[in-house]
Amino acid sequence: MDMLKKNLKTILENIPLHYRSTERALDVLVTGIQYDSREVNSGHIFVALEGGNVDGHLYIESAVNKGAAAIVGTQEVRKWNRLPVPYLQFANAREALAYLSASYYDYPSRSMVLIGVTGTDGKTTTSNFIYQILRTAGLKAGMISTVNAQIGDEILDTGFHVTTPEAPAVQYYLWKMKEAGLTHVVLEATSHGLAQQRVVGCDFDIAVVTNITHEHLDYHGSYQEYLRAKGLLFESLTKTPVKEFFQKKIAVLNKDDQSFDYLTKITQVEQIHYSIADKTDIWTQNVRIEPEGSHFTACGNDFTVEVYTHLPGEFNISNALAGLSTGIFGLQLEPEVAARGIENMRYVPGRMEQIRLGQNFQAIVDFAHTPKALEKAILTVKKITKGRVIAIFGSAGLRDRLKRRMMAETSAQLADITIITAEDPRTESLDAILAEMQKAAEEQGAVLGKTLFIVPDRGRAIELGVEIAQPGDVVMPCGKGHEQSMCFGEEEYLWDDRTAMKAALSKLLNIPGPEMPYLPTRDQF
Repeated sequence: MDMLKKNLKTILENIPLHYRSTERALDVLVTGIQYDSREVNSGHIFVALEGGNVDGHLYIESAVNKGAAAIVGTQEVRKWNRLPVPYLQFANAREALAYLSASYYDYPSRSMVLIGVTGTDGKTTTSNFIYQILRTAGLKAGMISTVNAQIGDEILDTGFHVTTPEAPAVQYYLWKMKEAGLTHVVLEATSHGLAQQRVVGCDFDIAVVTNITHEHLDYHGSYQEYLRAKGLLFESLTKTPVKEFFQKKIAVLNKDDQSFDYLTKITQVEQIHYSIADKTDIWTQNVRIEPEGSHFTACGNDFTVEVYTHLPGEFNISNALAGLSTGIFGLQLEPEVAARGIENMRYVPGRMEQIRLGQNFQAIVDFAHTPKALEKAILTVKKITKGRVIAIFGSAGLRDRLKRRMMAETSAQLADITIITAEDPRTESLDAILAEMQKAAEEQGAVLGKTLFIVPDRGRAIELGVEIAQPGDVVMPCGKGHEQSMCFGEEEYLWDDRTAMKAALSKLLNIPGPEMPYLPTRDQF
């Protein structure tokens, strides 16, 4: 990351939090903010986070030895009086991390129109729709998604797995965008990112939701808590001032989703409602879903506009409506400009992404990793093929356990053939995960060896899918999408479903292609 130099005293003066400190001079130079002691360099503030299996306070001495200029934690000041650098005690270390990061980078979001997008499924697609609408309108736009950060022509990777980056990275990306002269930024906000206050210190102007369905209950505990975490984005709209250059706050809500009633109640700013089913602020008519995309008419009380999206499926029409709502109502763009932006977005990596190497069936890689997303993905491809749907997926270890059964049931009910395989088992037993999913699928009528296959190695599972595919079928690995790794134990292995699909198709067609990425299951099964 580019290095800034800033006085600790100045950083602290610009945060709205109370703190106590040891009797050390606060007039020290800061060159960065870190929450991982392994990444600390000379001049960094080290923030000791507590959570999961790690207590950052245990690594304070290590951070100081590596040159930390100051330490932030939640433990009593008196415990750390001996430190040779300032120790600052805050009530909430994550909140402190967020505000310190924002202050260090001079609150970059205050210099731009910031659009937050949240939801269970469709966040990245909707963020990309909005980003393309902004660019089509000639605006200088950036985007921070769970796939990457786009700053002009520069694309920065935001990590292996999908969640909002931690606060220092979010503020760094926003600062880079401000320095590049960008005026509008789309920021994808996950429930983890919101609950863990990673976007605190970001002044949002527009908040957008796609849907809020069953996901991350392992972390949030219940759907209501998950819903509450998502709602933090909309509540934040009233907690930051209106900007001189964008004098309103707007919430874009999905009238078709179960989250609608809750979000309408907690949102205290102007609301825009979109719907496929009902006449509201913006709705659809003349919907036509085709294998290569969808046509529809977007209607408002004083406009109609023809829209085409390259992404197939009704759920992508809903995502497009969220994007159109943001452009037309939120940013006051002409409907025709917003519609061109939707059409200009040709694909999102790993979202209904077609892989074509000359095979006589369709191969589609999708990120669907929740029961509802899998249901929508299967129903979408059933509409665009007369052949069978071969669904390939797993369910992650150390995550929401209930969705394992739900996903297996969904596929057994809707797909013609279900192939259950590994998906980030982490330190859980892969055999146990697969057995749980197999039982659920069989209870829905799936027959092992006929309509149900259990293949622990994901590469082999994809190879099996293409081997049994007949002309006109759809082979669809789900759950990984654009992700670049798979976690076994505590180790990440390089993995990309798109590369794996190309490897499997190349092998089938006997043409040159990539090697199948290696996973440890290749040796075990």
